[in-house]
Amino acid sequence: MTQRLDNAISAPVRLEGGPSDFPDELRTCLATNEVYKIKVEHRGGYEHFERTDELSGLPDSGAVVYRWTSRTRIAE
Repeated sequence: MTQRLDNAISAPVRLEGGPSDFPDELRTCLATNEVYKIKVEHRGGYEHFERTDELSGLPDSGAVVYRWTSRTRIAE
């Protein structure tokens, strides 16, 4: 489930924590090993996630866990 993008290997990641209404379909994505922070637009703001050393407990995923750290509003 890895793919090569611009000479970097992307691997599955799992976004955990954050608002209870954060869509489950946004919780799994791909990121390279160099990515330590991910921000996702949600409800007029951004949810911020940071990489951990944990692997997801989901069966057969092997995804690196990124934990929610904060929310910021989109500047108008």
